[in-house]
Amino acid sequence: MAFTPMGNTVSFTAATSVPAPAQALSTTVGGTQYRIYNSGNATVFIGFGNTTANAIAMANTSLNGPTIVMVPQSVEVFTLNANQYFTGITTVNSSVVYVTPGDGA
Repeated sequence: MAFTPMGNTVSFTAATSVPAPAQALSTTVGGTQYRIYNSGNATVFIGFGNTTANAIAMANTSLNGPTIVMVPQSVEVFTLNANQYFTGITTVNSSVVYVTPGDGA
């Protein structure tokens, strides 16, 4: 099944220090998948969680915990809990990351 958006797209600018997390709110009960697009030219180490503190703690370049690594110009779909917070860090430069809650691949 193709990806169907089920909530507003949020964005953050990942840089060498972790920015404030953005919460991707689903408009349906089933919106537990997220389409994540790294639009920049830097690898982003993405942290996510049910609180801003969890998302910040997970965004690290040492790969402690279930950090998601997004290479430049990549799009991935992940299944996580609903209404997660997202943020990210890079080792150099910055990159805008877009997160859309929904369903499908």
